[in-house]
Amino acid sequence: MHHVVILVNQLIGTPILSPTSFMEITNAFANIETIKIENPADKIIQQLKSLISSGQLKPGDRLPAERLLAERFGVGRGYIRVAILKLEFYGLLKTSPQSGTYVSGFSLKILDSIFRDIMNFNKEDHASLIEARYHLEISSARLAAERRTDGDIREMQNALEEFDIKINRGQQAIDEDLLFHIKVAGATKNSVIESMILILIPDLINLKNLMGLDINKEKNYSIDQHHTILDAIINKDIAAAGKAMAAHLQIVMDNRWNILP
Repeated sequence: MHHVVILVNQLIGTPILSPTSFMEITNAFANIETIKIENPADKIIQQLKSLISSGQLKPGDRLPAERLLAERFGVGRGYIRVAILKLEFYGLLKTSPQSGTYVSGFSLKILDSIFRDIMNFNKEDHASLIEARYHLEISSARLAAERRTDGDIREMQNALEEFDIKINRGQQAIDEDLLFHIKVAGATKNSVIESMILILIPDLINLKNLMGLDINKEKNYSIDQHHTILDAIINKDIAAAGKAMAAHLQIVMDNRWNILP
């Protein structure tokens, strides 16, 4: 049949087109722009910046409750928490347990400079970001095993239960994964470690997605690793907690040089 088609084409004068070479195809995609996926926490920060810059939010103004912000932004409360803590870390927001979260008194000129710093934090150096989180979280797990309270255990168990439910349903559990690691960090009783982990974790979860790791293939791995970490913390086994956290993060650590730019 193939020969018949060639003969007919020759008889009617239609030129035979040769297949496009691999090099030609590669060159055709040379000008394609990389798709940039923004973290929801960064989008929240950008919109808060806009409200402050426009004067709709002024120094001393109190932000709505976390639950209301989550509803308004249409995201999980974990992302709201991360955005607020990032802004607190840089001194742009101040939170009082008794009265809520307030806008600081920085001038707009200083605010613009600090906001640029926040948004550009380690965005280009993915390998270093992964490495920093790896070592910080190992220390976090070890300290949590040493210092955790019964209340910390309950919070970690609740976060892990929600994570397990969503993973077993084959659903993404980014908020729940984030929350478990936040609760581990909270059990360290070290506010600086907790703040640093809150800054790093969302970007790392996003990078994990960019690696193309299949949630269904990782299902048992993720659940088992999280429970191993929690068991070690409950048992106050410092060495086992650090080892379990290292094993949990190893797949991301091993692939840190393979992230798409």
